[in-house]
Amino acid sequence: MAGVFLATLYEYSPLFYISVVSLCFVVTAAMVLGWFGFDVPVILRSYDEQEPSLPAAEKQMVQVTNPFALELGSGSASVIDGVLVRPCCLESCVLSCFWGCEVSTLQGVLHAHQHGMMLSTHQHFQEALNLHYYYCQKFHISSEDRAERHTQIPADQGITDFGPLPRQRYPLVAVLTLEEAQDRHLNDIVASVIVIHVPDDKYKLSARILFQYLLTSQGSMYELKPLFMSADSGGMSGSADPGHTSTPSDTECEDQIPVMEEEEEGWSEGTQGRDCVVCQNAAVNRVLLPCRHACMCDSCVSFFQHCPICRAFVQESFALTQSTDCQ
Repeated sequence: MAGVFLATLYEYSPLFYISVVSLCFVVTAAMVLGWFGFDVPVILRSYDEQEPSLPAAEKQMVQVTNPFALELGSGSASVIDGVLVRPCCLESCVLSCFWGCEVSTLQGVLHAHQHGMMLSTHQHFQEALNLHYYYCQKFHISSEDRAERHTQIPADQGITDFGPLPRQRYPLVAVLTLEEAQDRHLNDIVASVIVIHVPDDKYKLSARILFQYLLTSQGSMYELKPLFMSADSGGMSGSADPGHTSTPSDTECEDQIPVMEEEEEGWSEGTQGRDCVVCQNAAVNRVLLPCRHACMCDSCVSFFQHCPICRAFVQESFALTQSTDCQ
């Protein structure tokens, strides 16, 4: 009966026949792709399909100490009135504020550091930038100093904005370097470069930190990135405040890819009270990549191929608490 019905419809509507064949082809192709491990839309999956038990690849991490941190201070910020920043360092350091630094010059300097030109002092950065900035202000910061510093372009320079978008200059580049030569020999991380947006007359987006880079004594560069946790787990907001960085602490970084995952302030102490979003029992200890959601425990991560928060495909994961054989 079904065959007679379809044959009758075909006689009167060839488009119906074509549609049925096309639908069967799409469903079959989706099932084949899903069988071989390709990511397919959830709507095309069978409800009886079981998630693969093969765990995501383990990203090997190395724990290092970041002696630098910087956050935006209280109060309003603008190019005319300046901006308040609060550095926080484990050792005595130098804060260099470069206003109106050229984008191409800064990127060239960071690239040069990775190819043999060591950048570890205020003088190194000043010489490398070669006056491709409007104004430089320098502060000496002790290890116990937590006071805010006010940096501003002198009014006599008459600079009120940095031109229309896309811009050729960063409003403010803050560089933290270790002051003592002995500290530079003892620490793997020797400099921190923070790119800050400061609102002006032509672009009034609120002040925030855009990029953060850590430079090492071995000539490597790592970009700091925030981790994300569900707001329902322990009361922490889902993402890091764009104008805030963590206090100096141990930070985990990847062995090969130059990206460093930044732990939020109080992470080590507060993680114990945040439960896995799957089992709601064990503590969160796994960060999923590339979405960077910290939401599962060590046991549950092996049963998921997709992030339970955003449904992104999980390529790799790493542990917040490293075992002794991974140090």
